[in-house]
Amino acid sequence: MVTMAEVASRAGVAKQTVSNVVSGKKVRPETLAKVNAAINELGYKPNLVARSLRTGSTSTVGLFVPSVANPFYSEVVEEVENVLVGHGYNLLLATTRDDPGYTRTHLENLAARSVDALLVAGDKGVIQQLPMLTEAAFPVALFAWEGDPPTTLPVVSIDYEHAGFLAGRHLRELGHQTVAVIADLPSHAPRVRGLRRAFADDGLTIDDRKVFPCTRDDAVGGFAAARAALEADPRLTAIFATHDILAVGAVEAVVRSGQRVPGDVSVVGFDDIAQVVQIQPALTTITFPKREMAQQAVELLLRAVDSGRPPTNVISLLRPTLTIRDSSAPPRATG
Repeated sequence: MVTMAEVASRAGVAKQTVSNVVSGKKVRPETLAKVNAAINELGYKPNLVARSLRTGSTSTVGLFVPSVANPFYSEVVEEVENVLVGHGYNLLLATTRDDPGYTRTHLENLAARSVDALLVAGDKGVIQQLPMLTEAAFPVALFAWEGDPPTTLPVVSIDYEHAGFLAGRHLRELGHQTVAVIADLPSHAPRVRGLRRAFADDGLTIDDRKVFPCTRDDAVGGFAAARAALEADPRLTAIFATHDILAVGAVEAVVRSGQRVPGDVSVVGFDDIAQVVQIQPALTTITFPKREMAQQAVELLLRAVDSGRPPTNVISLLRPTLTIRDSSAPPRATG
């Protein structure tokens, strides 16, 4: 295995200079170029364990997500990891399973400072542990947070209510009046509230009888809720699903009822996961700026790590957009 001393000899510098480069300390540009060239030529791999013992840093950032089975969070993990690797950091991933007790166990395991910082995606199962997160020995930031933002930690998220409004405005512009909502409640209440506001702007009401909670947060749950909505009102011309996997189930429910999407019933989703481009018809949905959110959240944490101070306590809400595809169209003509 190539040693630091061999790199120093090849670059014509002191061993401490190589150590400074590996640790990310500032050195003269020409020296940095020589050391990096020697590292690449010799294939030197820094001993990260030794470096962590020496500096107190693990070059690792933790990420909590509810589940990697949900494609939205799988994409979030990839975006966060891409940003971290670009900064020379590793990712430690854990799932909270929407379970407060499970989340607390993970936090207790991190108490020995096995990470330099922690990013928490989603708020289900996490809200109960906010005091513990606030008192953590490392910087913490919240990501894709939909509930009321805490005043004690920074948040990088999107405007979920505005996202629901965009979906509602799209359906209203197409001319839909008889719309049902299938939703993961109460978690997605802001999305439903935004949709209702878009219809209210035109003097229309989506009351609770048009909102169908999903008992399962997957395509099976979306199918069941959409089928209930179609049976409750045969005149239904559109379904809004509060995330894309529910929408996939809704499309299946419409087709199995003997109707067409979007010829008879339009379907609009939320998240713009990769799979919704591949289904037939391709899904109209709300698009998250996942990469930009990951970039902002990770850089906020790493600035705190570098400065040795808590992260700036800000709330950053990015704007979602509507991506129109083939699953939405004007309502069918009625005789």
